[in-house]
Amino acid sequence: MSKVRPSEDGMILLDFLAGELDLSKRKAKNLLDSKRVFVNRAPVWMARHKLRAGDTVETTGGTAPRSAAAVRILFQDANYLVADKPSGLLSNGGNSLEAQLRQTRNEPGLLAVHRLDRDTTGCLLFARSREAFDAAVAEFKAHRVRKTYHALVAGRFNVSRFRINRPIDGQRAETVVQTLDSNQEASHVSASIETGRTHQIRRHLALMGHPVLGDLQYGARMPASDKMMKIPRQMLHAAGIELTDPATCRRITAGAPLPPDFRNCLRLYRLA
Repeated sequence: MSKVRPSEDGMILLDFLAGELDLSKRKAKNLLDSKRVFVNRAPVWMARHKLRAGDTVETTGGTAPRSAAAVRILFQDANYLVADKPSGLLSNGGNSLEAQLRQTRNEPGLLAVHRLDRDTTGCLLFARSREAFDAAVAEFKAHRVRKTYHALVAGRFNVSRFRINRPIDGQRAETVVQTLDSNQEASHVSASIETGRTHQIRRHLALMGHPVLGDLQYGARMPASDKMMKIPRQMLHAAGIELTDPATCRRITAGAPLPPDFRNCLRLYRLA
Protein backbone atom coordinates (compact mmCIF):
# COMPACT_ATOMS: atom_id res chain seq x y z
CA MET A 1 0.00 0.00 0.00
CA SER A 2 1.30 3.45 -0.92
CA LYS A 3 0.13 6.79 0.42
CA VAL A 4 0.01 9.88 -1.78
CA ARG A 5 2.34 12.53 -0.38
CA PRO A 6 1.47 16.25 -0.33
CA SER A 7 4.02 16.86 -3.10
CA GLU A 8 2.08 14.36 -5.27
CA ASP A 9 -1.32 16.01 -4.87
CA GLY A 10 -2.98 16.20 -8.29
CA MET A 11 -0.75 13.55 -9.87
CA ILE A 12 -2.51 11.19 -12.26
CA LEU A 13 -2.73 7.56 -11.23
CA LEU A 14 -0.73 6.26 -14.20
CA ASP A 15 2.28 8.41 -13.33
CA PHE A 16 2.00 7.55 -9.63
CA LEU A 17 1.98 3.82 -10.32
CA ALA A 18 4.90 4.05 -12.72
CA GLY A 19 7.01 5.97 -10.21
CA GLU A 20 5.97 4.13 -7.06
CA LEU A 21 6.37 0.64 -8.54
CA ASP A 22 9.28 1.48 -10.85
CA LEU A 23 7.30 0.47 -13.93
CA SER A 24 7.22 1.68 -17.50
CA LYS A 25 4.12 3.64 -18.44
CA ARG A 26 3.04 0.70 -20.58
CA LYS A 27 3.29 -1.79 -17.71
CA ALA A 28 1.52 0.61 -15.37
CA LYS A 29 -1.32 0.91 -17.92
CA ASN A 30 -1.48 -2.89 -18.19
CA LEU A 31 -1.88 -3.04 -14.41
CA LEU A 32 -4.77 -0.59 -14.58
CA ASP A 33 -6.36 -2.50 -17.45
CA SER A 34 -6.26 -5.67 -15.34
CA LYS A 35 -8.52 -3.85 -12.82
CA ARG A 36 -6.25 -4.68 -9.89
CA VAL A 37 -5.62 -1.13 -8.69
CA PHE A 38 -7.53 0.34 -5.76
CA VAL A 39 -7.63 3.95 -4.58
CA ASN A 40 -8.97 4.28 -1.05
CA ARG A 41 -10.17 0.65 -1.35
CA ALA A 42 -12.26 1.42 -4.47
CA PRO A 43 -11.24 -0.11 -7.82
CA VAL A 44 -10.01 2.50 -10.29
CA TRP A 45 -8.83 1.79 -13.84
CA MET A 46 -8.78 5.30 -15.30
CA ALA A 47 -5.17 6.18 -16.11
CA ARG A 48 -5.79 9.92 -15.70
CA HIS A 49 -7.58 9.64 -12.34
CA LYS A 50 -6.27 12.53 -10.22
CA LEU A 51 -4.93 11.62 -6.81
CA ARG A 52 -5.15 13.72 -3.69
CA ALA A 53 -2.71 13.93 -0.81
CA GLY A 54 -3.52 11.21 1.72
CA ASP A 55 -5.08 8.84 -0.82
CA THR A 56 -4.02 5.22 -0.47
CA VAL A 57 -3.15 3.24 -3.58
CA GLU A 58 -3.05 -0.55 -3.47
CA THR A 59 -2.65 -3.31 -6.02
CA THR A 60 -3.72 -6.92 -5.69
CA GLY A 61 -1.62 -9.77 -6.92
CA GLY A 62 -3.59 -11.03 -9.91
CA THR A 63 -2.21 -14.06 -11.70
CA ALA A 64 0.58 -14.21 -14.21
CA PRO A 65 0.02 -16.18 -17.41
CA ARG A 66 1.35 -19.72 -17.15
CA SER A 67 2.96 -21.91 -19.74
CA ALA A 68 0.76 -24.56 -21.32
CA ALA A 69 3.58 -27.06 -20.81
CA ALA A 70 2.44 -27.41 -17.18
CA VAL A 71 -1.28 -27.57 -17.95
CA ARG A 72 -2.99 -30.78 -16.85
CA ILE A 73 -4.89 -32.73 -19.51
CA LEU A 74 -8.01 -34.11 -17.85
CA PHE A 75 -9.35 -36.16 -20.76
CA GLN A 76 -8.33 -37.03 -24.30
CA ASP A 77 -9.36 -39.34 -27.11
CA ALA A 78 -9.04 -39.26 -30.89
CA ASN A 79 -11.43 -36.32 -31.26
CA TYR A 80 -11.24 -34.19 -28.11
CA LEU A 81 -9.22 -33.22 -25.11
CA VAL A 82 -10.17 -31.34 -21.94
CA ALA A 83 -7.50 -29.15 -20.35
CA ASP A 84 -7.44 -27.74 -16.83
CA LYS A 85 -7.14 -24.08 -17.78
CA PRO A 86 -5.09 -21.92 -15.40
CA SER A 87 -5.99 -18.32 -14.63
CA GLY A 88 -4.24 -15.54 -16.51
CA LEU A 89 -4.67 -17.09 -19.96
CA LEU A 90 -7.26 -16.44 -22.64
CA SER A 91 -9.01 -19.50 -24.07
CA ASN A 92 -8.17 -18.72 -27.68
CA GLY A 93 -6.50 -16.05 -29.80
CA GLY A 94 -2.96 -14.76 -29.53
CA ASN A 95 -0.86 -16.09 -26.63
CA SER A 96 -3.85 -18.10 -25.40
CA LEU A 97 -4.09 -21.59 -23.99
CA GLU A 98 -5.24 -22.75 -27.42
CA ALA A 99 -2.17 -21.22 -29.09
CA GLN A 100 0.22 -22.60 -26.48
CA LEU A 101 -1.26 -26.11 -26.59
CA ARG A 102 -1.00 -26.13 -30.38
CA GLN A 103 2.70 -25.47 -30.04
CA THR A 104 3.59 -27.65 -27.06
CA ARG A 105 1.57 -30.62 -28.33
CA ASN A 106 2.45 -30.07 -31.99
CA GLU A 107 -1.27 -29.99 -32.89
CA PRO A 108 -1.78 -26.95 -35.12
CA GLY A 109 -5.42 -27.90 -35.73
CA LEU A 110 -6.44 -27.81 -32.05
CA LEU A 111 -9.51 -25.60 -31.49
CA ALA A 112 -11.14 -24.37 -28.27
CA VAL A 113 -14.81 -25.36 -28.53
CA HIS A 114 -16.00 -22.81 -25.95
CA ARG A 115 -14.42 -20.08 -23.82
CA LEU A 116 -13.62 -19.39 -20.22
CA ASP A 117 -12.80 -15.88 -19.03
CA ARG A 118 -9.10 -15.08 -18.63
CA ASP A 119 -9.22 -15.45 -14.84
CA THR A 120 -11.65 -18.39 -14.71
CA THR A 121 -9.98 -21.76 -14.18
CA GLY A 122 -10.94 -25.34 -14.97
CA CYS A 123 -12.36 -27.56 -17.69
CA LEU A 124 -11.92 -26.28 -21.23
CA LEU A 125 -12.88 -28.50 -24.17
CA PHE A 126 -10.70 -28.63 -27.30
CA ALA A 127 -11.46 -30.33 -30.61
CA ARG A 128 -8.61 -32.02 -32.47
CA SER A 129 -10.10 -31.43 -35.93
CA ARG A 130 -12.50 -29.07 -37.65
CA GLU A 131 -15.06 -31.88 -37.98
CA ALA A 132 -14.91 -32.60 -34.25
CA PHE A 133 -15.18 -28.87 -33.52
CA ASP A 134 -18.32 -28.44 -35.65
CA ALA A 135 -19.92 -31.50 -34.04
CA ALA A 136 -19.20 -30.26 -30.50
CA VAL A 137 -20.49 -26.77 -31.28
CA ALA A 138 -23.74 -28.38 -32.42
CA GLU A 139 -23.97 -30.18 -29.05
CA PHE A 140 -23.56 -26.84 -27.25
CA LYS A 141 -26.23 -25.20 -29.40
CA ALA A 142 -28.61 -28.06 -28.66
CA HIS A 143 -27.95 -27.61 -24.88
CA ARG A 144 -26.67 -31.18 -24.57
CA VAL A 145 -23.46 -30.19 -22.78
CA ARG A 146 -23.48 -30.08 -18.97
CA LYS A 147 -21.02 -27.69 -17.32
CA THR A 148 -20.63 -27.31 -13.57
CA TYR A 149 -18.85 -24.44 -11.84
CA HIS A 150 -17.78 -23.57 -8.31
CA ALA A 151 -17.87 -19.98 -7.12
CA LEU A 152 -17.07 -18.07 -3.96
CA VAL A 153 -19.61 -15.26 -3.63
CA ALA A 154 -20.36 -12.40 -1.28
CA GLY A 155 -22.89 -12.84 1.52
CA ARG A 156 -24.95 -15.66 2.95
CA PHE A 157 -27.34 -17.77 0.89
CA ASN A 158 -30.39 -18.75 2.91
CA VAL A 159 -31.63 -21.41 0.49
CA SER A 160 -29.88 -24.63 -0.45
CA ARG A 161 -30.85 -24.74 -4.13
CA PHE A 162 -32.50 -22.28 -6.48
CA ARG A 163 -32.84 -21.40 -10.14
CA ILE A 164 -32.03 -18.01 -11.65
CA ASN A 165 -34.08 -17.35 -14.76
CA ARG A 166 -33.17 -13.85 -15.90
CA PRO A 167 -32.60 -12.84 -19.54
CA ILE A 168 -29.12 -11.67 -20.52
CA ASP A 169 -28.82 -9.28 -23.46
CA GLY A 170 -32.41 -10.11 -24.36
CA GLN A 171 -31.79 -13.86 -24.51
CA ARG A 172 -33.04 -16.64 -22.23
CA ALA A 173 -30.55 -17.54 -19.52
CA GLU A 174 -30.90 -20.09 -16.74
CA THR A 175 -28.51 -20.91 -13.93
CA VAL A 176 -29.09 -23.48 -11.19
CA VAL A 177 -27.21 -22.68 -7.97
CA GLN A 178 -26.62 -24.97 -5.01
CA THR A 179 -25.19 -23.75 -1.72
CA LEU A 180 -22.30 -25.90 -0.51
CA ASP A 181 -21.31 -23.84 2.53
CA SER A 182 -22.22 -20.41 3.78
CA ASN A 183 -21.61 -17.86 6.52
CA GLN A 184 -22.37 -14.19 7.04
CA GLU A 185 -19.49 -13.01 4.89
CA ALA A 186 -19.46 -15.40 1.93
CA SER A 187 -20.85 -18.56 0.38
CA HIS A 188 -19.31 -21.42 -1.56
CA VAL A 189 -21.73 -22.46 -4.29
CA SER A 190 -21.87 -24.74 -7.30
CA ALA A 191 -23.63 -23.58 -10.45
CA SER A 192 -24.76 -25.39 -13.57
CA ILE A 193 -25.83 -23.51 -16.66
CA GLU A 194 -28.48 -24.56 -19.11
CA THR A 195 -27.60 -21.71 -21.47
CA GLY A 196 -24.21 -20.24 -22.29
CA ARG A 197 -24.53 -16.47 -22.30
CA THR A 198 -21.53 -14.16 -21.92
CA HIS A 199 -20.46 -13.99 -18.26
CA GLN A 200 -23.73 -15.70 -17.37
CA ILE A 201 -22.85 -16.98 -13.90
CA ARG A 202 -21.09 -13.79 -12.88
CA ARG A 203 -23.94 -11.61 -14.12
CA HIS A 204 -26.70 -13.77 -12.63
CA LEU A 205 -25.05 -13.94 -9.22
CA ALA A 206 -24.44 -10.19 -9.22
CA LEU A 207 -28.09 -9.59 -10.12
CA MET A 208 -29.02 -11.66 -7.06
CA GLY A 209 -26.89 -9.41 -4.87
CA HIS A 210 -24.15 -12.05 -4.41
CA PRO A 211 -21.35 -11.17 -6.84
CA VAL A 212 -18.42 -13.51 -7.28
CA LEU A 213 -15.65 -12.39 -4.95
CA GLY A 214 -12.77 -10.82 -6.85
CA ASP A 215 -15.02 -9.92 -9.79
CA LEU A 216 -14.17 -6.28 -10.44
CA GLN A 217 -16.54 -5.99 -13.40
CA TYR A 218 -19.86 -7.03 -11.89
CA GLY A 219 -18.97 -6.67 -8.23
CA ALA A 220 -17.10 -3.36 -8.47
CA ARG A 221 -19.53 -1.46 -6.24
CA MET A 222 -18.66 -3.58 -3.23
CA PRO A 223 -16.34 -1.90 -0.70
CA ALA A 224 -13.00 -3.70 -0.59
CA SER A 225 -12.32 -5.19 2.84
CA ASP A 226 -8.94 -6.44 4.06
CA LYS A 227 -9.98 -9.96 3.05
CA MET A 228 -11.14 -8.92 -0.39
CA MET A 229 -7.80 -7.26 -1.06
CA LYS A 230 -6.21 -10.70 -0.68
CA ILE A 231 -8.34 -12.26 -3.43
CA PRO A 232 -6.12 -12.55 -6.52
CA ARG A 233 -8.85 -12.96 -9.16
CA GLN A 234 -12.54 -13.69 -9.63
CA MET A 235 -13.26 -16.89 -7.69
CA LEU A 236 -14.95 -18.89 -10.44
CA HIS A 237 -13.86 -22.39 -11.44
CA ALA A 238 -15.19 -24.70 -14.18
CA ALA A 239 -15.25 -27.89 -12.14
CA GLY A 240 -16.76 -30.34 -14.62
CA ILE A 241 -17.94 -30.91 -18.16
CA GLU A 242 -20.00 -33.74 -19.66
CA LEU A 243 -21.10 -34.40 -23.23
CA THR A 244 -21.46 -37.23 -25.71
CA ASP A 245 -18.90 -37.52 -28.50
CA PRO A 246 -21.12 -37.19 -31.58
CA ALA A 247 -18.82 -39.43 -33.64
CA THR A 248 -18.43 -42.35 -31.23
CA CYS A 249 -21.46 -41.86 -28.93
CA ARG A 250 -19.10 -42.33 -25.99
CA ARG A 251 -19.61 -40.12 -22.96
CA ILE A 252 -16.92 -37.51 -22.31
CA THR A 253 -16.66 -36.69 -18.61
CA ALA A 254 -13.93 -34.56 -17.04
CA GLY A 255 -13.46 -32.90 -13.68
CA ALA A 256 -10.94 -30.33 -12.47
CA PRO A 257 -10.06 -30.04 -8.75
CA LEU A 258 -10.26 -26.64 -7.09
CA PRO A 259 -6.98 -24.75 -7.69
CA PRO A 260 -4.80 -23.64 -4.76
CA ASP A 261 -5.86 -19.98 -4.87
CA PHE A 262 -9.53 -20.98 -4.65
CA ARG A 263 -8.85 -23.28 -1.70
CA ASN A 264 -6.85 -20.50 -0.01
CA CYS A 265 -9.81 -18.14 -0.35
CA LEU A 266 -12.16 -20.76 1.10
CA ARG A 267 -9.90 -20.94 4.13
CA LEU A 268 -9.68 -17.14 4.27
CA TYR A 269 -13.48 -16.97 4.59
CA ARG A 270 -13.64 -20.04 6.86
CA LEU A 271 -15.52 -22.12 4.32
CA ALA A 272 -12.99 -24.94 4.06
